[in-house]
Amino acid sequence: MTRPQLQSWQALRLARIAFLLALAIGLWLALKPVDLGPGLIPWDKAKHFIAFYVLAGLGAAALPHRSLWPPALFLAAYGAAIEGLQALPMIGRDAEWADWLTDLIAVGACYGPLLLGPWRRWTR
Repeated sequence: MTRPQLQSWQALRLARIAFLLALAIGLWLALKPVDLGPGLIPWDKAKHFIAFYVLAGLGAAALPHRSLWPPALFLAAYGAAIEGLQALPMIGRDAEWADWLTDLIAVGACYGPLLLGPWRRWTR
């Protein structure tokens, strides 16, 4: 394996590890007891948007030679699962459709520009 191939393989592996780690941390943060402090970002929807925008970017980096549909659908299901788990009484969190909608908008905001380049080349 040549040096550029090795670096590319290492970068891909790092992206996949980062994606899986971010998914695990996101799930933990979504299911842990509610923190009453305002934190750095006090608006819940902004937290959702930032988290899923980052997850979408990591998902695209982790699967660079694939369509964006599989990670987008996975993240849609992941966000829905989080809201479903938050609806369970034993979790003690509130589930909101608006949170899931914000998750979907964030994924679209991340993947929209990534799709624009191929679309522009296709239409020429």
